[in-house]
Formats: sequence, C-alpha cells, structure tokens
Amino acid sequence: MAVKNYQELIVWQKGMDLVEAVYKASQAFPKEETYGLTSQIRRAVVSVPSNIAEGQGRKSTKEFLHFLSIALGSLREVETQILIAERLTYLNKKQTAPLLTLSSEVGRLINGLYNSLTRK
Repeated sequence: MAVKNYQELIVWQKGMDLVEAVYKASQAFPKEETYGLTSQIRRAVVSVPSNIAEGQGRKSTKEFLHFLSIALGSLREVETQILIAERLTYLNKKQTAPLLTLSSEVGRLINGLYNSLTRK
C-alpha cells in the first residue's frame, strides 16, 4: 500500500512527538537562552518532520531522499543541542535520556525509510 499522505508515516508521527518533547524540555532553559540555544534547538527539531513532509510531497523519489537526508542532519543537530543543554546543566540526564531515545528511534526510522526507497 502506497502512502498517500505524510501524516500516515510513522517516522513523521515520531518526529512530531520529538518536537513536542523538545519544546516542553526547552521551556525550562534560562531566559538568556531565548534567542540562543532555545531558539536553535526548536528550529532544528521542527525541521525534522517538516522535511519528511516536504520530501513526501515532492514528485520524485530522488527529491524525497534528499529531504530525508536533510531531516537526518537536523536530527543530529538536535541530539547535539540536547547534549549541550545537558553539559550546561539546563537539562539533567533524567531529562535527556528519553529525548535521546526518541531521537534515536526517529533516526532509525528515517534510515529505514531511506533504505527502502533506495531499493525501489
């Protein structure tokens, strides 16, 4: 069965879960980070499901693969920023562990979709 809408993709749904989790976690960041790390991590995490959706909406598999690659890059950016927040003690290990677990799951799903599209 072909996917008719990006919202049907588990990878997009999990990406949206990650957006929600990162937004909630970053609410506790210091006020002085509003235009720094808070803004940067939120832009990066929003980019993950956004690029999956945009890629799925494109006309060719080659374009979809390109956008999945961008989504994966944004995901790595988010993971790095989560680790930075932990190092700066804006988040503790108890907060970062579930974020990194969900991020890892999204990464595996992106890679799986990418690999399945390259086999077609």
